[in-house]
Amino acid sequence: MKLICHTHLRIAALVACFSFGSALTAMAQETRIQTSHLDYLTAKASTTVDVNIDERLIQLTAKFLSSKDPDEASVKEVVNGLKGIYVRSFEFENEGEYTLADLESIRSQLRGPGWSKIVNVSSKREGNVEVYLMINGTQIGGLAVLASEPKELTVINLIGPVDLEKLTRLEGQFGIPDLEIQQSKHKRKE
Repeated sequence: MKLICHTHLRIAALVACFSFGSALTAMAQETRIQTSHLDYLTAKASTTVDVNIDERLIQLTAKFLSSKDPDEASVKEVVNGLKGIYVRSFEFENEGEYTLADLESIRSQLRGPGWSKIVNVSSKREGNVEVYLMINGTQIGGLAVLASEPKELTVINLIGPVDLEKLTRLEGQFGIPDLEIQQSKHKRKE
């Protein structure tokens, strides 16, 4: 009898671990924005950026960042806990190389459960920037940025806990373009 109870407890523990792992995997998959449908834009673009850094590569890269160098220590602190950094950026010679359907395919994913749009900046001359957060209870589980200009399209997707105050430290790192977030804050103070 004791052996049967012990066996059932092991099975229950394995099922619980498997279920928890599956839930985390499902959450990461929901947070990851699919951009493969934008592959055709590579042939049209004069410059492309395609960054795919999963958790394993983030941890490996973080090991090589110095804790003594303030900039590297800052980046190391920001990426700690991230599960993925994904960037797709296209720069074109001419306007109209990507379509509204391309933008809508990204936006439709960001209308899914858990995603909330927190920033929407729109300019007819300079383009649009949309920032979305994946909220899991009281935690931020991911971030997505969709930036579209007449001759440029960028999709940034961070998976994992994101500290918004520290996020600006990633500008110019891991293929993430400089979004001039600090300049915007500075301009508001003036």
